[in-house]
Amino acid sequence: MKTTTVRTSHSEATTNACKLCTPLGASLAFKGVRGAISLMHGSQGCSTYIRRYLISHFKEPVDIASSNFSEDTAIFGGGANLKQSVANVIRQYTPELVGISTTCLSETIGDDVAMILRSILRENDGPDLPPLVHVSTPSYTGTHADGYIAAVRALVDALSVCKDPASSGESVNVFPGMVSPADLRYLKEILDDFDLVYRMLPDYSDTLDGGPWASYRKIPEGGTPVSGIRSMADARASLDFSLVSRTGDTAAGLLEGRFAVPVSRLGVPVGVRATDRLFDCLSGLSGKDVPEKHARERDRLLDSYVDGHKYLFGARAVIYGEEDLVAGLFAFLTEIGVTPVLCASGGTSGRLGETLESLRPDGYDEAITVLEAADFGRIEEAIQDLDVDVAIGNSKGYAVTRTRNIPLVRVGFPIHDRVGGPRVLHIGYRGAQSLFDRVTNALLETKQEETGVGFSYL
Repeated sequence: MKTTTVRTSHSEATTNACKLCTPLGASLAFKGVRGAISLMHGSQGCSTYIRRYLISHFKEPVDIASSNFSEDTAIFGGGANLKQSVANVIRQYTPELVGISTTCLSETIGDDVAMILRSILRENDGPDLPPLVHVSTPSYTGTHADGYIAAVRALVDALSVCKDPASSGESVNVFPGMVSPADLRYLKEILDDFDLVYRMLPDYSDTLDGGPWASYRKIPEGGTPVSGIRSMADARASLDFSLVSRTGDTAAGLLEGRFAVPVSRLGVPVGVRATDRLFDCLSGLSGKDVPEKHARERDRLLDSYVDGHKYLFGARAVIYGEEDLVAGLFAFLTEIGVTPVLCASGGTSGRLGETLESLRPDGYDEAITVLEAADFGRIEEAIQDLDVDVAIGNSKGYAVTRTRNIPLVRVGFPIHDRVGGPRVLHIGYRGAQSLFDRVTNALLETKQEETGVGFSYL
């Protein structure tokens, strides 16, 4: 059977987009840099909307500064506003880095942000001025995932500008993509268990999922240090969890092209096969066998696959969300016996379908419909023609799944209508175990409720 890819026409009206705005993703990436503050060049409403979205998911305070466009700024340009906002942010926060993203308005009027920042550097040249990293993120050209990837690349492009001849070159760069803080903590645990020296970018495992504060902190502790980003050119390898994007569009691809740092493109490691590839790569880099505790986790996961197979086999699923996460979930579902009949994303790379084809297990011949540049109106139309048992994706799909009476397993970003979004595990054997149990129980719960009398023993 073949994969059918359908790209939503840009002439159609959007009904509940299956994506979020591009500078939101950039703001999330900047939250993973130690001492960084995010500044949005545009109107106050954009930064307020993004702050609200991030706070709702992470349940943590999120500060995003704004250059605060007005009607006059939209006509005459925002250079003066940007200069003033940078000065205000440095004075009030004393940041180690200022991450500057652009909104639709500043991009549309054609503000030359790079030129404005060069002017700031000329006028304020001194040891106290932190790095100013700019990324172009108009929402009419991409998704929040695109903004995230672009911001990570911009950080590396601006800071990792040369190799250090004195460097030992023993570290490994890790670009985990847009995963949860729990995923990042688990990934760091895995890397530590292999005794690897690594630089992870970004790392918001503490900045967006920390403990209570005795007093308010303008910038939360944690994150990748600027010095760590500067040293990425000296690494001996890069691990990239992005699989759908073009290699040259990613930070790992930039380091490979500019500094010959070899890159392993692993994709988001969801499930046994994908995690095996990650562990094989780490074993090769470290020269160590897979630690026993992870081997035991793999064994328990495989045992649960056997135990739950009779409840899952033949179930039909719809997956939606960021393209790389959809690809990871597709690989996971195909190995547990669930058929992903619809895979949808608001992404516009044009490569989701071919990526899913490359992830098909040997002998897997089920038909797959792929929706690119999708919204939930189009997803609901597609579901009408499919017999779907479960949906897997973020909270934005709740209205559709409620209307169609389909159980929803919440993963990815955003999760607004449940607590614990930052603590959802997706990656590795541990993440696969959590997802396996959640998908299985969602199907069992639905069957139990639909029987009329229910059941109390399996």
